[in-house]
Amino acid sequence: MKRGWGDRAAVAALVSAFIYGGLCSTAFAQFSLMPPADVHVADTPNDGGESLTVVWAPGPSDGPDARYQVLLGEAGSTDPSALKVVAEFSSTTHYVKENKVAWWTRQADKAWHQYVIRSGKGIELKDGTTYAVAVTLLKGEERAVSPVLQAVPEPNWFNWNQLNNLILALGFGGLVFYAISHAKRKDIFLRRIPGLDAVDEAIGRSTELGKPILYLTGAHDMGDPSTIAAAVILGRVAKRAAAYETELLVPHREPITMAVCQEITKQAYLEAGKPDLFKEDTNFFITSDQFSYTAAVDGIMLRKKPAANFFMGAYFAESLLLTETGASTGAIQIAGTDSDHQLPFFVTTCDYTLIGEELYAASAYLSKEPIQVGTLRGQDIGKAVILSVIMAGTVLATIGVVTGAQWPQVFLDLFRDLK
Repeated sequence: MKRGWGDRAAVAALVSAFIYGGLCSTAFAQFSLMPPADVHVADTPNDGGESLTVVWAPGPSDGPDARYQVLLGEAGSTDPSALKVVAEFSSTTHYVKENKVAWWTRQADKAWHQYVIRSGKGIELKDGTTYAVAVTLLKGEERAVSPVLQAVPEPNWFNWNQLNNLILALGFGGLVFYAISHAKRKDIFLRRIPGLDAVDEAIGRSTELGKPILYLTGAHDMGDPSTIAAAVILGRVAKRAAAYETELLVPHREPITMAVCQEITKQAYLEAGKPDLFKEDTNFFITSDQFSYTAAVDGIMLRKKPAANFFMGAYFAESLLLTETGASTGAIQIAGTDSDHQLPFFVTTCDYTLIGEELYAASAYLSKEPIQVGTLRGQDIGKAVILSVIMAGTVLATIGVVTGAQWPQVFLDLFRDLK
């Protein structure tokens, strides 16, 4: 019996030794700091150079009381103490998932840490120069440093993050070319636009009354899409006016716009077979000042009393002053603008108003040329695709937020504008 108790005492002592040893080893593990693991340093992909990307795996010591330091030094440095601290942050921040990169270019797990060393704020990285980089983990008084690695920043020829944009642009271009080829083989239906149907009526009225046509191209220069659209429509109006031998007046407030419209008008008269009727002073410059220009045009309306007034392009506060004066002379007025803040004034004072994108569709609508009609159809299909993608993306993003699923992000990345 005593031997049995002795055996039990020996076993108890052995178990106690194991438990004590385990506790001691656990305590030792708790207080020993492991350096950052799987540290990788390389040139930042898909950029213009002068930056390095550092990634490393999360460690068991990560927490609110732990911090990381990113060290940078000259090539060949192997001693971490010789490196300069370029960044310090909490170990619960700077993850791969926080960076806006596509899933097809992500080079590390989303749960890993990542920091991009860029030139600026006392840091100067030169392309083609080798640098030494290390990562330090700090916790309390303890410090653990990773091995020192070497990397070279270089500019990249292609940004693979924007591969989706290239594919979408090529797809949209292919869609437009297909629509153009289809328009050459078959007539494409265009929704009726009353304001454009009335162009011939307005020109015919001016011809019958023997009065001129007044055409305005708006307040912006040729860098604005609405001014470009107004200039294109001017070519159609000038061609009809030349065919009917009706006087055309085009006052301008931008010299460059005037020069462009002069060439467009000259070409229109040539296409109409009436080059001898073209007059250089059909397009004339008044002033760049907003209300001085408005007063001058109002004077032309009251003196010349044109039978048709066209207001195409972008307008501001002068719109109501112009259209009210034109309405008082009894002229038929057709307006077209993408300036939504001026649309109420045009709708109130003009006989017909082209709203928004109707202004851009006017050239194709009037000419019926297959290239322009096909381009218009391709753009409409592209807009329908974009709206469908927005709706589908909204649904998938909602599903991802509610369920916490990651697969919707695969679809959403395809249509994101990534850097």
